[in-house]
Amino acid sequence: MRKLDHPAQEEEQMDAADLDPAIYARVLTDLAQVNRWTFAARPTLDFVARAVGDAPCFSLLDVGFGDGDLLRAIARWAEKRRIRAALTGIDLNPGSARVASGATPDRLDIAYLTGDYRAHLETAAPRGGYDLIVSSLVAHHMSHAELIDFLRTMEAKARRGWHINDLHRHIFSYLGFPLLARIMGWHRIVREDGQLSIARAFRPGEWPPLLAEAGIGPAAAIKRVFPFRLCVERLH
Repeated sequence: MRKLDHPAQEEEQMDAADLDPAIYARVLTDLAQVNRWTFAARPTLDFVARAVGDAPCFSLLDVGFGDGDLLRAIARWAEKRRIRAALTGIDLNPGSARVASGATPDRLDIAYLTGDYRAHLETAAPRGGYDLIVSSLVAHHMSHAELIDFLRTMEAKARRGWHINDLHRHIFSYLGFPLLARIMGWHRIVREDGQLSIARAFRPGEWPPLLAEAGIGPAAAIKRVFPFRLCVERLH
């Protein structure tokens, strides 16, 4: 069995540039089901609620939106409360925009973009930038240098705050996820990448040195959320 003493470094299959678009679409759809079954949007929605407070409107950028399920959850949350939400997602894979747009009802006003989040924030973001920057299941895909740059960029560009929603590297989830994936009939890549994602993710004690290196330090909060989520956030 793989040792979980340190984050794994192997690349995930879904990140391959030559992955068949139809398979990529199936993987994203199955991952959205994983997120629903594991209540993945809950900690991000809690963060958005605290960050927005009584404000009548807010803007938000979701980095690496995948299927778009998190943005749709935020849009429905805002819709229910009659809060005006300007929601944008950006993802490196153009297949994500196609899948997310197809899964999003017309009434939900969400912009799905393809490209690098850094270039978008520098050249194409709305005037004044975004109130909030969030991500879900993205941090563990990044190299060390990419993650540090991501933290620094969010700290500099998000007016009200930022939130990372990711996995907790834990032996129980590592062993249990493949069983759940088989029972649910999720794609083989979801089953295999899902276990590798858990192995690539961080533990609570590994986040403070990363935050310190990014120049953020104890200003950010690190939270464990059931089941097996590890979230990092900063409210300005």
